Amino acid sequence: MIKRKSFGKMRLFNRLQILFFILLCVHLSPNLIPAQQTIVLSQDDEAGLLRVTIGGNEAFVYRYTSWLDIPHIWPLFSPSGKNMLVQQTEPYPHHRSFYVADTVRLEGRKEVSLYNAIYSGQSIGTEISGPPFRDHIRHERFTHLDADDSHAVIGIMLVWEMDGNVPVLEEQKSLAIHSLDEGEYLIDFRFELTAIFGDVEFVSDDVHYAWPFIRMHPRFSGENEGTITSDSGATGEEATNMKTARWIDYSNTVEGKTEGLAIFQFPDGKEHRWLTREYGIFGPRRPDEQSGRPFVLKKGESIAQRVGILVHTGDVKTGRVAERYETYVKGGWKR
Repeated sequence: MIKRKSFGKMRLFNRLQILFFILLCVHLSPNLIPAQQTIVLSQDDEAGLLRVTIGGNEAFVYRYTSWLDIPHIWPLFSPSGKNMLVQQTEPYPHHRSFYVADTVRLEGRKEVSLYNAIYSGQSIGTEISGPPFRDHIRHERFTHLDADDSHAVIGIMLVWEMDGNVPVLEEQKSLAIHSLDEGEYLIDFRFELTAIFGDVEFVSDDVHYAWPFIRMHPRFSGENEGTITSDSGATGEEATNMKTARWIDYSNTVEGKTEGLAIFQFPDGKEHRWLTREYGIFGPRRPDEQSGRPFVLKKGESIAQRVGILVHTGDVKTGRVAERYETYVKGGWKR
């Protein structure tokens, strides 16, 4: 009994020594243990902004004010704090950073391109348009806002409208955000379009759309030595555009820091060809039977898509894009 009691005291003393050493290390070198990457959602309805911060740093902003042609995400920051996307640019001022749009026709109505919604605005100069926009995508409301430590979920309802206020499609969006290591994060992005107002024909061509679109900042683009890489190992626009892929990564070294953004196509049993451009835009298309050819969404029917958006340090290899794709599709990040 005496020996056991003495041994127990020794173990307690050793544990106290270890605890003291850990606390001392944290006090002297707090960077030895990574800070918890807590996600915070900050809503500003008056400005039409929803800010997402991770570990105290702004990750991205969802913009939904009523005077926009298309609600969209901008800016979106890399782990080191660089804006990776461009909100509007010349040429192609209709591009909107990170967005979903298309060209459709509601039964009994004319064709309307929400992809080109900016051109339906009021003329405010040579080839420049501003609000109000005749054709637009309207943010209806948030259906879900929740943040809990390293995870958050944003639910959004939108309405695609033409001729001012004629509804064409209802859209439901979901963004499940997961903070990873050292400022990296993943957005599990889902959206669904439902033809609740009548039959809707999709008439977009096979060239000008992705599902969703991502428009990289010029400093990250292939025109400034950025690299487009697919899961097959193919690189560059010529080898990846209109080719099938499970994921595509866009990485570059900016101000001495290599970082990238990858889009993961969640498996749906079908192959998806991709839109890629060296000037910075990329994203998956719909499956071939609904890509570049007209198809009709009957009243009450829906069409959906799910992708993962990985914002990472390093290039496609050091950022472990292939490994993280497998984690994503196998449900390693759930919400």
